[in-house]
Amino acid sequence: MAMTLSNSVPSACIICLSASNQFYLPSSPFKSLKPPLFWPWQKVKMGPLTVSPMGFGTWAWGNQLLWGYQPSMDSQLQQVFNLAVENGINLFDTADSYGTGRLNGQSEKLLGKFIREFQGEKRIRDEIVIATKFAAYPWRLTSGQFVQACRASRDRMQIEQIGIGQLHWSTAIYAPPQELALWNGLVAMYEKGLVKAVGFSNYGPKQLVKIHDYLKARGVPLCSAQVQFSLLSMGEDQMEIKNICDCLEIRLISYSPLGLGMLTGKYTPSRLPQGPRGLLFKQVLPGLKPLLVSLREIAEKRCKTIPQVAINWCICKGTIPIPGVKTVKQAEENLGALGWRLSSNELLQLDYAAQESPRRMIQNIFQTK
Repeated sequence: MAMTLSNSVPSACIICLSASNQFYLPSSPFKSLKPPLFWPWQKVKMGPLTVSPMGFGTWAWGNQLLWGYQPSMDSQLQQVFNLAVENGINLFDTADSYGTGRLNGQSEKLLGKFIREFQGEKRIRDEIVIATKFAAYPWRLTSGQFVQACRASRDRMQIEQIGIGQLHWSTAIYAPPQELALWNGLVAMYEKGLVKAVGFSNYGPKQLVKIHDYLKARGVPLCSAQVQFSLLSMGEDQMEIKNICDCLEIRLISYSPLGLGMLTGKYTPSRLPQGPRGLLFKQVLPGLKPLLVSLREIAEKRCKTIPQVAINWCICKGTIPIPGVKTVKQAEENLGALGWRLSSNELLQLDYAAQESPRRMIQNIFQTK
């Protein structure tokens, strides 16, 4: 079955897309005569783990406020999960805070359920890597409390060991004493075998080096750093973080590679999403014309979609993007970002267009210096 086409794909490219983007859909009784575009053995190293060059983010799986989640979506989310795994994706990012109100932790619960119910080969299921983040809540003041948060996440997912245990954000700015306790919590959960590896999220360059050195002294390798990284997030701090990660052999995971949807080509200043995102889009979208024009130009030339080009840019920069997915259509489109690479000239064109766009994505308020 060929990939579902996005509205942003020109009609001249339909034949090209139909011929090149083939995936195995779990709901289909027949498999395509052609192999999937993305071969499962195309992996990258992340510390002791081997993962796909793109993962899927699950922030929306339980979040009603920002993403409009409803339990009725669970069956489609399971199809999304199956489609991803059957096409070689084995990295899924989540957090113990993903979910709204009574649905807190829903993302982790759904991932655990989907893993248990996956009908494919046991080998494929065993290779799935869950990277979950533990919130630096003000009541988590000791390393023991952070370890307990890790155990709670493991219990929600009903798995023996978490792939990557991540500190969701730093408290260095507003609660420095708590920061050391959280670092010790990462050490403890690794030493107890609750996680295969540790990482962090929303750390700036200086704090990144500090946590790396601290964990190294304790004999704990730091395998990943997760920050907002996209064509909308090319500030000096983000590029410095990327350079430091390369030097320290830490894999950079880029969240929001599509700028919460602003780099999909779906929205305009007169056509905004509902809810809090609409307020942000109203401020940023008017200044993105140079970037969106370049994305569309390259997409048309490549017979790709705008999101596929934006995600591929992240991959070409040496990061592992984790675009969020809610629907099978989105998953199919994201998979089309794999199996090819932008040329050096195309990368330069996009870099220049991003710099020429007067608006930037607002950085996460929790990111440290």
